[in-house]
Amino acid sequence: MRIYTRSGDKGTTSLVYGVRVAKNDIRVEAYGTCDEANSYIGLATSFLQKEIFSEKEQLLTFFHKVQTILFHVGAELSTPEGKEVKWKLEEVHIKELEETIDRLDAELSPLNNFVLPGGHPAGAALHVARTIVRRAERTATSIERVNPLVLSYLNRLSDFLFVAARFVNEKLNEREKNLHE
Repeated sequence: MRIYTRSGDKGTTSLVYGVRVAKNDIRVEAYGTCDEANSYIGLATSFLQKEIFSEKEQLLTFFHKVQTILFHVGAELSTPEGKEVKWKLEEVHIKELEETIDRLDAELSPLNNFVLPGGHPAGAALHVARTIVRRAERTATSIERVNPLVLSYLNRLSDFLFVAARFVNEKLNEREKNLHE
């Protein structure tokens, strides 16, 4: 099977169920933006795999789950109105994000000012993913009758990525500090 089909050469693409739309259709923008965020999460995890800190494996496992659930979000966004979504987003996915946010945030120092994006390459990539998820959320609000769980998930995901970036930066900065003492 070839990777190229030539079916998009004239500026259209297929949604789920083969419905053709322009490549600048709001649904394509929304799920494409989720894909972009997913790639940055993947970049962050590739940086994290080289690091050593006690919570690494648990965090990497959760990032993998988040990346998988982003495909569910993409399924919701790429399914035409009136058609059944094959991989449904569920309330439990949002709850898992909230529980993980709370767990990570409990280990962080109090937030007393704005956080400048950056730090360790993994933390910086998570900050980029966070801003892309915010864009996906803004784009998804323009889709008529979008599943409200999509908006909630994207909103909570950006919160998670913010906390995860802080967590990674604090853990790796703490480790660096201990190495130099």
